[in-house]
Amino acid sequence: MLGFSENSDNATDLYLISKEACDDWLDTLDPPFKTWLQAMGFKGQRGKAVVVPEDAGKVAFAVGGLGGNSDAHRHRFVVANIAKALPQGTYRIATKHGDEEIAEHSLAWLLSSYSFDTYRAQLPHKAELICPDGADELRLSVIANGEALARDLINTPAADMGPTALQSAVENLANEYGATVDTIAGDDLLTQNFPMIHAVGRAADEPPRLIDMSWGDTGPSLVLVGKGVCFDTGGLNIKPGASMGLMKKDMGGAANVMGLAYMIMALKLPLRLRVLIPAVENSIDGSAFRPQDILKSRKGLTVEINNTDAEGRLVLADAIALADETPPDLMICMATLTGAARVALGPDIAPYYTDSDDFSDALQVAAERVRDPVWRMPFHDPYESMIEPGIADLDNAPKGGFAGSITAGLFLRRFVEDTEKFAHFDIYGWSPSSLPGRPKGGAGQGIRSILEALPKALSL
Repeated sequence: MLGFSENSDNATDLYLISKEACDDWLDTLDPPFKTWLQAMGFKGQRGKAVVVPEDAGKVAFAVGGLGGNSDAHRHRFVVANIAKALPQGTYRIATKHGDEEIAEHSLAWLLSSYSFDTYRAQLPHKAELICPDGADELRLSVIANGEALARDLINTPAADMGPTALQSAVENLANEYGATVDTIAGDDLLTQNFPMIHAVGRAADEPPRLIDMSWGDTGPSLVLVGKGVCFDTGGLNIKPGASMGLMKKDMGGAANVMGLAYMIMALKLPLRLRVLIPAVENSIDGSAFRPQDILKSRKGLTVEINNTDAEGRLVLADAIALADETPPDLMICMATLTGAARVALGPDIAPYYTDSDDFSDALQVAAERVRDPVWRMPFHDPYESMIEPGIADLDNAPKGGFAGSITAGLFLRRFVEDTEKFAHFDIYGWSPSSLPGRPKGGAGQGIRSILEALPKALSL
């Protein structure tokens, strides 16, 4: 578990100093300390950490660089690199910072200690932090561990994180917080009218399933729907090897909604939560669904299959239709859905679609506050004709290659009729390179912003 150190009289003071403030701050120090830091070349550089000694070899204090004003716009979680550079010990932030800044610095420290050690021992994190004054210790610890949960799930290879293991992970989370889980699997999906979830997953060794977790008895209702494609070969429209290499992360939507659900339950938010995860593998055998098949959905809409690699929207559609039958106050869908979203916004920004200006306004303010970037994309109605093939109600993979993320969002919106507030996040769920507080691998994306926005979005 990621968390803060207990208070200690032996903690080392840590001063976090920007480039702009460095010269004035150095002038406040005793001459030996100033001389030492100048000799070490400390000028407030981003991520640079220096331990300052006193007589008899003891540590007087430590200092970390925040960088300059431009760094604040270009980089997040700078303190994570400071934390990793410091020697073993317990530290206390001794400089004054605003509430949002100290929250970011504290969370950065917690996230810096994350490592995925299931398959190989990792070096332990040596430096610990006492929760600073003005920071919400419980909330920050919960957020860090919710992020860690999402990362762990995504990082686990598909051989150990198939539909059955994903179901077990949901059940373990539910047991921890007194939630209930119902799962519909295999041919029961057909008898209970989830035909598209069944079609996508029927060729795999592990049966497809719909995992349904509920928590909370009072307050507004929130439904989280997460794409749980535990591995995606592309189906009969098989992916090339280079594109298949990261497909263990195709359940990143499920991992993210589970991380968010953990945060909601651990913080005891006053709402009614439902989590729906269609968990499948898109595999190949003689029973695999085919190009040009026409599937009937739970909602009754028919879907022509023009690419079996556009399977995520199919399984999500049945789950979204179920949620819409008892419309919640807010429904959020998260999925690693389209490469088009990555081309448009890269791996760092989570694009989202919604017709609710109220939700979008709350989310944009929250995202800026917690440094978890999102970007609103349009449900562009004139593109609706692109997902109408003529032979069926909907096309799962419109030809032409234009507006791929938008048409996927429009496809999902067709399965929402009665829910007034619906948002779809087309996330990446992966850090392609190591960044401060975000090692290469699975990543939470947008969930901190959503958590921050929920009180306003749902009037909690």
